[in-house]
Amino acid sequence: MKLNEISDNEGAHRRRVRVGRGIGSGKGKTCGRGVKGQKSRSGVAIDGYEGGQMAIHMRLPKRGFNKPNQLTFAEVNLGRIQKAIDDGKLDAGAKVTEEALVKSGVVRRLKDGVRLLGKGEIKAKAQFEVTGASKGAIEAVKGAGGDVAILPPKRNPQPGPKERKSAKSA
Repeated sequence: MKLNEISDNEGAHRRRVRVGRGIGSGKGKTCGRGVKGQKSRSGVAIDGYEGGQMAIHMRLPKRGFNKPNQLTFAEVNLGRIQKAIDDGKLDAGAKVTEEALVKSGVVRRLKDGVRLLGKGEIKAKAQFEVTGASKGAIEAVKGAGGDVAILPPKRNPQPGPKERKSAKSA
């Protein structure tokens, strides 16, 4: 292979449409915008606006609930942990704690704790101390001769947007 033989994959690069370059181009004169009206001009911001009528997203009923203080976990699969053990980033002989997972780079940040998921295979006999684990992950770890200790969740030290507002007003 030579530098002059390197090229993009077929269809990876699409040429931009040169509008307003004559009728022969197919995108001349109105440039594909139709004729007249607000949408043919620049600076249009009418998505969802219905001419003063109540917008459809406001007319339809709402369902569901977003829990404001919901816990969020850093999720990690067993296959990822086994790879870290094989690479020497994690010591399977010592207890595998949440802090050890962050230090080894398996998990980026703790959030409200670490949750083990069962995707992948674990061969190492390891003792885990995590905030949560799926049934499949617990079975896989116990099958490999290890154990999983479930810790209570830690609240994330950073306040959410609602908590920040109440702190400012106080």
